[in-house]
Amino acid sequence: MAGKIMKPLAVLALSVAFPGLAAAEDVFIRVEAKRGAAAAEAAGAVWQSRVEDLPVVTFPISASWTAIGLGPLPRETAEARMAALKAAGAIPADSLLTPAEGIAAATLSGGAAPGVEEVAPDAGRAADGASTAGVVPAPAPITPAAPSPDRYLRIEAFAARDQADAALDRWRETLPEAGMWTMPNGWFAIALGPFSEDGAQQWLEALKTGGAIPEDSLIETAADMGTETVPGTDTDWALAPADPPAMPPMNEAQAVLKWAGFYDGEIDGQSGPKTRAAIAAALAAQRATPDAATALANLADRRAEWRAELGLETLLDTHTGLSLTAPMQRLAHDRNERALSIYGPRDESGAALILFSQPGGQQEMEDLAGLVTALGWVPSPTREIGNGRAVLSGRNDTHIGRAESRVSDGIVEGWVLIWPVEDEANAPRMAREIAQSFTRAQPPASPEAADAAGAAGSLNPAADMPDGEDATGSGTNGNAP
Repeated sequence: MAGKIMKPLAVLALSVAFPGLAAAEDVFIRVEAKRGAAAAEAAGAVWQSRVEDLPVVTFPISASWTAIGLGPLPRETAEARMAALKAAGAIPADSLLTPAEGIAAATLSGGAAPGVEEVAPDAGRAADGASTAGVVPAPAPITPAAPSPDRYLRIEAFAARDQADAALDRWRETLPEAGMWTMPNGWFAIALGPFSEDGAQQWLEALKTGGAIPEDSLIETAADMGTETVPGTDTDWALAPADPPAMPPMNEAQAVLKWAGFYDGEIDGQSGPKTRAAIAAALAAQRATPDAATALANLADRRAEWRAELGLETLLDTHTGLSLTAPMQRLAHDRNERALSIYGPRDESGAALILFSQPGGQQEMEDLAGLVTALGWVPSPTREIGNGRAVLSGRNDTHIGRAESRVSDGIVEGWVLIWPVEDEANAPRMAREIAQSFTRAQPPASPEAADAAGAAGSLNPAADMPDGEDATGSGTNGNAP
């Protein structure tokens, strides 16, 4: 039995066309995307003021979305620079690299420097043509200057300096702007700031909700903070919008938080502790708004433009009867093998997807997990095997693998995603998209799954392979796993 299983499936493993490590290439650090070129141009100007030493460009990623990027830079340089900018909180935590080849990037348009007005040709003449030379204009009204920010969010305080140093290192992993102060009583405080009075109150409430900072965090004035011992970075964080959007339904909020990597719970539409913690983590990571609804809308926009860029669409696989969201611009259907439906890489994308639907129960599901591991689809995996569910994830020098399976009504069904290691940032997001959308849409066409109700045998895809197929991979196009 084992020999029958291993031999034909080994054919699938040997025939996949995995790419080697990527050659040196130029890439953009993509920081944001806007709906429309005009909005992207305006956002690009803001980014240019933040990262003055890097060129800011815009480029289309779909019919309606335009990305803002920094560069181009050699990939290794871009990776190091992106990591440093993320650590400093200068760019969003979900910024990613986009290959520059084939992208028609545009530099920001020229114009007068901010705050400098261009003089019209007829300036200096009154409406009747008379000269206005020597005429003293009326003084402009004086607008009182806004008070300087002088509020700080005190997160923690310690009597011992070594404890404060350790805490500062820990807090800078999520709030890189944090600094340390020696307070008038000799204690050492970890704090964020300065903020305006309104800003301090808004951000205190936003970060405390869900536990992004401790519940006993409080607002202190600069005078009460004492002396800055380890400088932090100024928190030039925005206030909540005057007219914020409405909160989305909680299941939609959980879905977008899960896509961004902030939420690992079930999408159940309930606002529990894990959901509140995920929202707080998203606010802390973005640091763009203290308003939860605005932050979720921003994440939803980023998810939409990411989906458009990867060409995600609903795949209904009639052979297995399974449906899911898949990157079909990177996949091409290769063949069906009774229990399997195999999608290989399109245009050397390095991606592959295997769907399976086979009669069986817990033991057959565990057998399949062993075969996926043995064939290298998911290399050196971590394994989560539970009652009626199995998850494998692993990687090597060429690809990242993820497999999920479940037992449902006497059928073992699931998927294997193979993704190029060069595009590591997109691999977990792609796996989450598939997992969230994976469902049975119709009965399978494969006889094994269709006869599941009366099946009592073991999982044996080898028995279903066409006669005469051998280790050379004859009968395939050499393009699928």
